[in-house]
Amino acid sequence: MQFANWGAWVLLPLFAAAILLCIRHTRRGQELFIRRVPGVDAIEEVVGRAVELGRPVLFSIGLGSVQEMVTLQAISVIGHVAKLAARFRNRVIVPVVDPMTIPVIEEVQREAYLSVGQEGFNPDDVRFLSGDQFAYAAGVVGIMARENVGATFYFGTFYAESLIMAENGQAVGAAQIAATPSANQIPFFLASCDYTIIGEEYYATTALLSGDPVLKGSLVGQDIGKLAMLVLIVLGVVLTTYLGAPPAWLSGFLAPKGG
Repeated sequence: MQFANWGAWVLLPLFAAAILLCIRHTRRGQELFIRRVPGVDAIEEVVGRAVELGRPVLFSIGLGSVQEMVTLQAISVIGHVAKLAARFRNRVIVPVVDPMTIPVIEEVQREAYLSVGQEGFNPDDVRFLSGDQFAYAAGVVGIMARENVGATFYFGTFYAESLIMAENGQAVGAAQIAATPSANQIPFFLASCDYTIIGEEYYATTALLSGDPVLKGSLVGQDIGKLAMLVLIVLGVVLTTYLGAPPAWLSGFLAPKGG
């Protein structure tokens, strides 16, 4: 907020109020509209297909570290996938590039198994492969071939290794869902995966899966804030186009402090 003008100080509490109001509505049982994401809806179907084939599930969280929000989001989705697989005593193999994520993922999977009354979680299914990008990709491809996985999930931060893994997942006949905010890798996932969750849909996944009122309310409240900002931008463009310059009050509202 170092360079915030008076407009930012006005909008910030309004956006916060919108989020809190949406959370209040969801806690009271009122349904707020959230667009369904096909890739999220297909998670249960993809896990079910692996169960029917009697083949394990592979879940890659990419190259991110445990300190990154993108990785933490992926780990939360592991819990949902593990819960679905555990109901039918299926395995979820999670190869990682950051050893610091291993205890976190183990605990998430263990809790998922216990939540459905199963105790068959095997810590060996959470595997550290390598800290090197392409060595990690080669290790993931090897697991796909040796374990003959029936479903693969790619949630997290990915780079050039994305197409290597996705193509090999397709080659072993696995149903694939990819989700990443890494814009440069989205075309590769679109070409090789059955479902792709892109952009901000990635961060909405947990809210859609859990149904938690705080997460759902926060999601809708943030969308209201984005819509308000879009309206202000369009208003500024229209006024600048037809009046030559926006009114002084709007310029002061939008311009950065000291600009």
